[in-house]
Amino acid sequence: MTGEYTRVAVLSDIHGVLPALEAVLAEPEVAAADRIVLTGDITAGPQPAEVLDLLREQGDQVLWLAGNADRELVEFRRGERTRIPDPIGPFAAQALRADQVAFLAALPRTRTLRVRGLGEVLFCHATPRDDEEVVLVDSRPARWAEVFTGLAPEIRTVVCGHTHMPYVRLAHGRLVVNPGSVGMPYGRPGAHWCLLGPGTDLRVTPYDIPAAVTRLIRECAYPEIADWADYFLHARASDTEVLAAWTPEEREEREPI
Repeated sequence: MTGEYTRVAVLSDIHGVLPALEAVLAEPEVAAADRIVLTGDITAGPQPAEVLDLLREQGDQVLWLAGNADRELVEFRRGERTRIPDPIGPFAAQALRADQVAFLAALPRTRTLRVRGLGEVLFCHATPRDDEEVVLVDSRPARWAEVFTGLAPEIRTVVCGHTHMPYVRLAHGRLVVNPGSVGMPYGRPGAHWCLLGPGTDLRVTPYDIPAAVTRLIRECAYPEIADWADYFLHARASDTEVLAAWTPEEREEREPI
């Protein structure tokens, strides 16, 4: 961590959707941000190599974190796993160049920055301790106490992704921010992200989704790309449906404190 940043744009869960990423990077406040923090799941989708190349072109403005889906692609390419839960995962893994696999493998899981108005901010993919642990806007206080175990007291803001639904809430005196998903939003379409400093501003960038679907069908060789693009870019899964699906698993992971 170096100094204090005035404006930080947070992009999470891009999932290899190049048109959505291009739309967000074209936002003036993203272009002008001191830093762009990526909170993981950058590549598991239809255009992983192209997304990585575009982000790396942004140079030192971008600060990278790996998500569970990025880790799974690396493990698949290295023969450390034989399957990936997400059906598009094996395609995405094979679409990456060897140098990109090595780049993803070296990414950190958490990062801390000082942001004006928010103090010490910890960025992670799912939770500070685990890259696929599920916490939601309505997770019980005891669940958040578990998730925050071991965090330094000076960290008063935690920014996470993973669940593809944007929210801001207080939990045990800490502000929790989820920017939602750039490429695979749940609940409503558009490319979701957030701007930090001095407060928290959840944003959604509209873009031409029918044109993006057509482009993915034209440019991506994944056999099920038409159905994939229609479902995820149009956000066919509602937030209510997703919360209903996630909540039982989230509750079963641990006994209440």
